[in-house]
Amino acid sequence: EEMARLALGLRTRLQNDAGNVEGWLMLGRTGMVLGNAGTATGAYANAYRLAPKNSDAALGYAEALTRSSDPEDNRRGGELLRQLVSRDHTDIRVLSLYAFNAFEQRRFGEAVAA
Repeated sequence: EEMARLALGLRTRLQNDAGNVEGWLMLGRTGMVLGNAGTATGAYANAYRLAPKNSDAALGYAEALTRSSDPEDNRRGGELLRQLVSRDHTDIRVLSLYAFNAFEQRRFGEAVAA
């Protein structure tokens, strides 16, 4: 219940400060913890739109897309993860999520190679 209140407070604050990347990231993390895919995906999408070079925004958005039940979101998450791997092929968070995404999409060769 406390986390839900936090999410509501963040959402309210972001209505007046829509350019706050850190606020969107926090709302995305909160949405993930609460299991609210719509909140998480929307918040991370806003953070990524505002700061596409921010690795936390990009990785959070890719994770939300990867964990979505929508196959198109999963595909978009995979595309974003391929971009992130090409930028930094040493980040274990990116590599593990890339492998998970590839496995979930039955691209086993890519999953193992990651």
